[in-house]
Amino acid sequence: MYARNRKKSRTGSAQIRSSNNRLQIVFTFEGKRYFISTGLSDTPYSRKQAQDKALEVERDIAYGEFDPDNLDKYKAQAVLTTADPITAIPSSILDLPALWKRYSKARSSGKSPATVRMYGWVANHLERCPHKLPSEDQAIFDWLSANVPANSTRRVLMHLSACCKWAKKSGLIGSNPFEGRASEVKVKKSGSEEEEINPFTRKERDRIIEAFKGNRYYSHYAPLVEFLFFTGCRPSEAIALQWKHINHTAIMFEQAVIYNGKGLVLKDGLKTQKSRRFPINAQLTQLLESLKPEGCKPESLVFPSPEGKFVDWHNFTNRAWRAVLKSLNKIEHRNAYQTRHTFCSLCREADIPSIQLAKWVGNSAQMIDRVYAKPVDHIAVPEL
Repeated sequence: MYARNRKKSRTGSAQIRSSNNRLQIVFTFEGKRYFISTGLSDTPYSRKQAQDKALEVERDIAYGEFDPDNLDKYKAQAVLTTADPITAIPSSILDLPALWKRYSKARSSGKSPATVRMYGWVANHLERCPHKLPSEDQAIFDWLSANVPANSTRRVLMHLSACCKWAKKSGLIGSNPFEGRASEVKVKKSGSEEEEINPFTRKERDRIIEAFKGNRYYSHYAPLVEFLFFTGCRPSEAIALQWKHINHTAIMFEQAVIYNGKGLVLKDGLKTQKSRRFPINAQLTQLLESLKPEGCKPESLVFPSPEGKFVDWHNFTNRAWRAVLKSLNKIEHRNAYQTRHTFCSLCREADIPSIQLAKWVGNSAQMIDRVYAKPVDHIAVPEL
């Protein structure tokens, strides 16, 4: 039996709670607390089903696919059937890579590029693992635990359970050996959202920008880094920016660059909204005017790669960002996403209201207050 009163879990961590002998999934997303009734009674078997659903919630949040308007997917559902019958393969020749390939093919239609990319991520782990058969579930569990970080091990096992559940329903295998195995992995809790945010100071920001400008190998990326620091936008939004999105007074963020499993592509809309308007100040005007080539086409990228394509953010952070930060003494290495946190922190130091800052960067005012609001000494106590 699960305790009715639990300590509040970290953002993105889904917990199972029993209420009136019915199981609920409880978690926090973007500062809001969610309670999803699974429709399951509190029994040992149902708790395993509910745990699978809780892991699905965690996976969707981790991949940016959680939709607050579609919570029914996390409730217990009837057995699903496929439009096309699947011919069973003798169990003697089935292995997990083959099962996963059939499963991902059956499920990939209509899925987001991030989900399709995840299918390939799991397939890579299965290819690396020396144990291939579903009956070797314990050996696979041990190999993942020894060779893959705990958080990733848990996610792989969660996906294998979903795959084998589908395969069992499809008549491809007789049982699901991975059911409930993900919950056996002990994942060390990460710090809170506030602890993970570690912005640069204004002086550190300026040193990083100047270091990029003076770097013989990576000076091409200096305008992108400067833009990220000056707008606080998400990297995927800056990389997708085209000159048609910029006028004399504002920038319209309305698309992002994502990886679809095969390459980088444009996606309409942003992470938390359809579009966002960002006002251009003198600082940005100077930067953008120095970048814009004469006679450039509206569809041209503002921050292309040296080859004129989309900047590969993964490669940029592992090579350019890491190399430049390493060259700067007395600056602790932090991930490049701290450009966004730096902008927000400096805005708060400048007493920008949280509701205004939230509108600029595409977050909620509550999140801005929770993460970036800090006491400042220069504010005088009013005489009331």
